[in-house]
Amino acid sequence: MVKAIVKEAELRKQYLNEPVETIYFGGGTPSLIAIEDLQFTIEQFRNYFAVVEQAEITLEANPDDITEEKLLQWKAIGINRLSIGIQSFFEEDLQWMNRAHNAEQAMRCLALATKHFSNITIDLIYGTPTLTDEKWKINFEIAKELNIPHLSCYALTVEPRTALDKMIQLKKKEEVDPEKQARHFELLMQWSKESGYEHYEISNFAKPGFRSKHNSSYWQGKSYLGLGPSAHSFNGNERQWNVANNTLYLKSLELNIVPCEKEVLTQEQKLNEYLMTSLRTTEGLSLKRVSDNWSKDAADAIKKDAAIFLAEGTMTASDDHLILTDEGKLLADGIAAELFR
Repeated sequence: MVKAIVKEAELRKQYLNEPVETIYFGGGTPSLIAIEDLQFTIEQFRNYFAVVEQAEITLEANPDDITEEKLLQWKAIGINRLSIGIQSFFEEDLQWMNRAHNAEQAMRCLALATKHFSNITIDLIYGTPTLTDEKWKINFEIAKELNIPHLSCYALTVEPRTALDKMIQLKKKEEVDPEKQARHFELLMQWSKESGYEHYEISNFAKPGFRSKHNSSYWQGKSYLGLGPSAHSFNGNERQWNVANNTLYLKSLELNIVPCEKEVLTQEQKLNEYLMTSLRTTEGLSLKRVSDNWSKDAADAIKKDAAIFLAEGTMTASDDHLILTDEGKLLADGIAAELFR
């Protein structure tokens, strides 16, 4: 698989026309990859692309994979940011979510990781049936006390046809409560503000200087290249996604073929994507950008349709930007959909 991904990188080295500022190993469990393979991959990426000297290089890691030896090895090959799937510091929450690690491993891995890495993000899940308001506060306080500079916090989503979905249908697990999820999100916004975290995107909170450069690129509409099975790419005009079948992916790359589908985006699709992503950020939607990149008519129409949200207090206007309030962040997707052209 590593060889196939590197081969895809070679075949697609002309895809990006600007320097590469971030590399992200994710979408699976890259913390299981042998250090030699990770090093080889990074070296080949630097051969094929104009990777900037101080690029942000993130590795997703599971708590049960992290050892001091691995941390030192990752750091030595250029990994400078870790994304750790903690989810919760409570055993019953982790068991309910069928996580492989336990609460002790969650604490131990962060004690190790913070010794060697300053740029760390952890995932926390809220709104699960086993997570009370008090335990949610403790999860946040632990992250704060450990001085974790970046938090990605998500309401639990039960995907159709998953083991969790089936367990809930069979009444073997309790259903999630949307009202509890909304309450936990409101509490999170309050605590993060009091603790010096910048709520720079709906699900992301960072201490000053620790925003995710990688994820910010998505929200800013920059081009990106995804490598591997199921990976998505975007070059500003066209979206591309690789086949999800591992065997087919490997066989295709042996023949120097990238197995993918493509879609050329219309101007309307591009505008709606900008609406959706920009409203999720602290900077909000720029009417000037809409006017410059699409049309003044489009900007005027959005401003007109936004009047109802400005009036009800779910949105504010600052200069030429439309920005969601804390109340509006609870309704972000719905508000964006109302503004779609």
